[in-house]
Amino acid sequence: MDFFKSVVIAMIFSAISATTQAQVVDKKALTLDGAKKVIAAAVAEAKKNNSGGVIAVVDDGGNLMALERLDGTFAAGANISIGKARTAAIFKRPTSAFEDIIKNGRTAMVALSDFTPLQGGVPIIFDEQVVGAIGVSGATSAQEDTAIAIAGANALTSQTATVSSSSDSNVTYIESKKVAEGFSKGAVLVDNGEYTMHSARNYMVHTSRREKPGMAEIHTLDTDIIYVVDGSATIITGGTAVDTKAIAPNEIRGKAIQGGESRRLNKGDIIIIPNGVPHWFKEVNSLFLYYVVKVR
Repeated sequence: MDFFKSVVIAMIFSAISATTQAQVVDKKALTLDGAKKVIAAAVAEAKKNNSGGVIAVVDDGGNLMALERLDGTFAAGANISIGKARTAAIFKRPTSAFEDIIKNGRTAMVALSDFTPLQGGVPIIFDEQVVGAIGVSGATSAQEDTAIAIAGANALTSQTATVSSSSDSNVTYIESKKVAEGFSKGAVLVDNGEYTMHSARNYMVHTSRREKPGMAEIHTLDTDIIYVVDGSATIITGGTAVDTKAIAPNEIRGKAIQGGESRRLNKGDIIIIPNGVPHWFKEVNSLFLYYVVKVR
């Protein structure tokens, strides 16, 4: 009888354990050392460009963990940077996305509490989990705020290269015939369903073609690296996208861009467009072929 009693008790404890495990998940947490590493990378980026700024790092709940104010930065930048970081952490999105949304008419969002919809707040992501966020204020421009924040956020997941013997199982080779076929219609060359934030493959490669202007685009997570293969086009970057709508998670489209900077792209040119920056192919002359590498 004692044997069967022990078995029943064991089964009960096993069932309780299984139920508990189903209700609890493992969660990554940002440490103070991690926050300091993010701050250090952001400071290095700011000094590289002779920029000032206040840099704040918060945990995933928006609670302040570290703050550094570079010499010469205005005092109010501290509260603003904390607000940007808190907004990016709580909403799990770059704050530039909210600035664009509000500029395009959804002004009711400004009524939200603990909400700072200004460029310069970026989530810190580790193993596909938001573990915190960084906010920057007081740099030379709003775009520089964002660039410094991105540099800091990327520091947590940057890998130190080591020299060792390994297989080439992660090397991707695409023969010229497939590349040519991609340009004939515009296609994704590399994806394989593995394009997730900070996964083993955090990029996509497109063979893109345009024969006419397109819509204004905002990628809240992706940085676009564009290399022109043939043709020419006029691209507008920055400014404010008009009549925007979300077409997919983290993807926004608009009819055009007001303001911004105009550039003429020609064969051999490269342009890098950080995440959150509106861009629009306003004019396309004949056939325009280009590679796009999307990086998260």
